[in-house]
Amino acid sequence: MSQTQVAKKIGMSQTGYSKYETGENDIPTAILIKLSRLYGVSVDFLLDLTEDPHIYYTDSKN
Repeated sequence: MSQTQVAKKIGMSQTGYSKYETGENDIPTAILIKLSRLYGVSVDFLLDLTEDPHIYYTDSKN
């Protein structure tokens, strides 16, 4: 997906999302959760704390 597509899916601007990818801005927890759900991986995987992308927590709101 392009940055524009990802940003739209998580409800933000492409410019704002780009700043997360480049490290200019830290990613807020709420955005990490949205990205985790979008990609079907754990937040730990997104933060490079594990090589296992398995989701450890799910809720019925997905």
